[in-house]
Amino acid sequence: MVTKVVMPRLSLTMKEGTVGTWYKKEGDSVEKGEPLVEVFSEKATYDLEAPAFGVLRKILVQEGVDAPVNAVLAVITAPDEVVSEAEISAEIPKAVEGVEKRVLASPAAKRLAKEHRLDLSLVKGSGPEGRIVEEDVRRFIEITSGVLPKVKEVIPLSGFRKTSAERISLSFKTAPHSTVVMEVNVSEAITLHNRLQVSYTAILLKAVAKSLAEYSIINSTLQGNQIKIFEDVNVGVATATENGLVVPVIYNADKRSLEEIDVAIKELTEKAKQGKLVNEDLAGGTFTVTNLGMYGVEFFIPIINPPEAAILAVGRVVEKPVVVDGKIEIKPIMMLSLSYDHRIVDGAPASEFLRKVKKKIEKAMLED
Repeated sequence: MVTKVVMPRLSLTMKEGTVGTWYKKEGDSVEKGEPLVEVFSEKATYDLEAPAFGVLRKILVQEGVDAPVNAVLAVITAPDEVVSEAEISAEIPKAVEGVEKRVLASPAAKRLAKEHRLDLSLVKGSGPEGRIVEEDVRRFIEITSGVLPKVKEVIPLSGFRKTSAERISLSFKTAPHSTVVMEVNVSEAITLHNRLQVSYTAILLKAVAKSLAEYSIINSTLQGNQIKIFEDVNVGVATATENGLVVPVIYNADKRSLEEIDVAIKELTEKAKQGKLVNEDLAGGTFTVTNLGMYGVEFFIPIINPPEAAILAVGRVVEKPVVVDGKIEIKPIMMLSLSYDHRIVDGAPASEFLRKVKKKIEKAMLED
């Protein structure tokens, strides 16, 4: 009996996933329920378990390839069962239907393209149905010799990278961005950090969460012709990983203590680094904070994380001269920039919200 291993639907909006690492190779024995293959959804990484005991007879979708929900990724058969390739094909006639389209090319054309590190999608095929043959590749190389730069490495735009690229493009195309910027004196925040041993990110998130609860138009989204203001304050933290950018969410951040937020951030950051975030860690955000200060960046303009109304960018702390009671003093200053959807928020309310965040950080007004 042939058991199909299919791409699961991990969320209501998921249309396709990416195959990561296969933990077994063809011919290996598998136990029902053991991790079989790593799958990247649009929001998280998931270990797909073997649906049956037996032998991994055939892998149909290789690592790094996108496949739609319910596409057959592999087949498992009973250990002693003799199954021909024809029988497997009969069981799964549409196993890889919808898998990311491949460039049609002959083996010789592929081999020559690989030797020259050439992207075959740039070559026009002259064979049947546009198939690329070796002569097409040779002709292309002759024409472009000395013109095209050599490719060192090819990184597939898949998994988290693909999702991030799609969301950023959607945000920039649909939401008219505008940005306001303020300098913040973080002297009190440094004192609070040293006293409570909590991260600066936790202090920032707490200030943001309290401000969102007080100024809720920023904690909203635009759906059709309606602006919907969220009751929950769920703040996402943009986190860089080897597989791309993810935004784990601190739920009900306005109702959590500073210490609770600090613990939650550390736990989610560690899960992100290990690739163990689940859908529940990433869904439901209402606002995002992104920090590049640790990379030496003083100021940057972020792109809104859709469908949210705004995002806050945080730069590094710089010692600057400031005037205090008529005297020049050196103070630790940090730049905050708020990018917002101008369809939802105008400059004045955006500035008022950022001023609230600034005041809470400068006065350490973080406790209820």
